[in-house]
Amino acid sequence: MRAVERIPPHVLLGAYTEGVFPMSEDGEILWFSPLKRGLIPLDGRFHIPHGLKRVLRKQPFEVRRNSAFRQVIESCGARNETWIDDAIIESYVQLHEIGFAHSVECWDGDGLQGGLYGVSLGRAFFGESMFSLKTDASKVALVHLVEWLREEQYLLLDTQWMTDHLRQFGGEEIPREEYLTILNEALEGIYEEPL
Repeated sequence: MRAVERIPPHVLLGAYTEGVFPMSEDGEILWFSPLKRGLIPLDGRFHIPHGLKRVLRKQPFEVRRNSAFRQVIESCGARNETWIDDAIIESYVQLHEIGFAHSVECWDGDGLQGGLYGVSLGRAFFGESMFSLKTDASKVALVHLVEWLREEQYLLLDTQWMTDHLRQFGGEEIPREEYLTILNEALEGIYEEPL
């Protein structure tokens, strides 16, 4: 069994500071900086769909942070088609171990039902992936992530690409140049302690 090649933390973090992120395809790490960047606003433009508000009132899940990072990233990668391979998993687990990668998880009596993970740097959070085993679990995790980022006065929730799923929360695309301006503001003081 050969050792899995990891992306060194300084390379990953350096890429994020430049607006670049990795994905794996057929065992090869590819780097992306889209011309249009997806983000979810952390101000009043963030929108919780009406049906999800009802779900949140029922509190079907216990929401935790960073209690099962590896399980979350492995669950995100457990799809037929995925960009999350062993190299990506091990690279982000290492970032988690040094305090820069985080997970938000939804649990119930049957175990982990959904969640998301991403990278925190300065006042920017780079959302990487999410999964759901039970209806609305990843959506509940996203709402809790936004609440957490607001409490910590974050400026940016980067979703990398925009999807219809994220648009329902007020997600939008902005040009790369505008994104980099926001990113630079969010990264002021990045050599402080990780979140």
